[in-house]
Amino acid sequence: MTAPRISHIELDDATILWRNADIEQERRIAIFDLIEENSFKPLRAFEAGFHGPYHLRLSVQDGRLVMDVSGEDGQLLETQILGLGRFRRSIRDYFAICDSYYQAIRKATAQEIETIDMARRGVHNTAAEMLLERLEGKVETDFATARRLFTLICVLHIKG
Repeated sequence: MTAPRISHIELDDATILWRNADIEQERRIAIFDLIEENSFKPLRAFEAGFHGPYHLRLSVQDGRLVMDVSGEDGQLLETQILGLGRFRRSIRDYFAICDSYYQAIRKATAQEIETIDMARRGVHNTAAEMLLERLEGKVETDFATARRLFTLICVLHIKG
């Protein structure tokens, strides 16, 4: 038996904030990496006998992250809703650091780029830990999957 995992991910086009080409590239890489390697076990669905792989659809509705988890046949298995209030600062900081990083790679020294990249990883790691905490008791996942999911949360449009 294979480990529970995401085999397909979809972002709600109505809530995506198309930032720029660099952020769009981050989104594509995060989706590719997530599909290639992830650990994702939605506990209610798993306990009900659905052991994956899963399709995941992410959207933002009324300032909350909505995670629709379906089977490969498209049958909705469960929906997880997480408030995004605790993530707003991390998302804002992540975008600001990403903007600085992308500007720096065009004209800064290697040391300056490394410093900015370390800050970017720090914000990303902190937000991934926060996401793991918020998913506790709902979805079992690993740190790498949480990091990639945070990247995708960042590219969704947060209304309000």
